[in-house]
Amino acid sequence: MSSPMTVTVRYWAAAKEAAGLAEEQVQAGTLADVLAEARSRHGDRPRFARVLAMCSVLVDGDPVGGRDPATVRLAEGARIELLPPFAGG
Repeated sequence: MSSPMTVTVRYWAAAKEAAGLAEEQVQAGTLADVLAEARSRHGDRPRFARVLAMCSVLVDGDPVGGRDPATVRLAEGARIELLPPFAGG
């Protein structure tokens, strides 16, 4: 288990709308920790879990792709971007 670091989570488009905010700070050691904390914080918002499940994830600008979120370790100050599918090009 990784030690928790303070990281920034940024929500874009439908994720921002579903979360009700654009950005927040969380304590997390891995990407899996971030996603669990986000689900916990926004569990009272019905659309949030559905939108989150569709999001592409970037950590410090790098796509996570199909990697297991539990294996994606985070550094202090990391920026996690949650991007739902966008319409158009």
